[in-house]
Amino acid sequence: MLQFLDKDRDNSINFDEFLLAIRGKPNQRRQAIIDKAFLKFDRDGTGLIKVTDIREVFNCIKHPKVICGELNDDQVFAQFLKHFNDYGNGTIERKEWNDYYFVLSSQIDNDDYFVLLMKTAWNLE
Repeated sequence: MLQFLDKDRDNSINFDEFLLAIRGKPNQRRQAIIDKAFLKFDRDGTGLIKVTDIREVFNCIKHPKVICGELNDDQVFAQFLKHFNDYGNGTIERKEWNDYYFVLSSQIDNDDYFVLLMKTAWNLE
C-alpha cells in the first residue's frame, strides 16, 4: 500500500498523497480546465512549458504574504514552482502540471469553484 500511495517515493504518505488516493483524479470538467491552462503555455506542443512564460501571467501581488510584506512576488513565485518539482531546469512537464492540479482539485469540493479558480489564476475564458 505504501508503494501505491507514496507518489514522491519518500517512504511516507503525506496529506496530499492521501487526499489524492481517496478522491482520485479530477472529473472530466476539471481535467478539461487543467488541460486548457497547460495548453495556454505549451504553444509549441512539446509537453513542456517554460517557467518564464508562466511568470508573465502568474500575478503574486494579491498573495497574503506579499500584501503583509513577509515575502516579495519573486519569493512567492519560487514557492509556487516547488509544487511542480521545478529545480531550476526552467520547464514544467505535463505530468508535473497534472500532478499538482490533481492534488489541488482533491482539496476543493465544488466543481464550479475549481473552474473559477483556474480561470482566474490563468486568465482563461
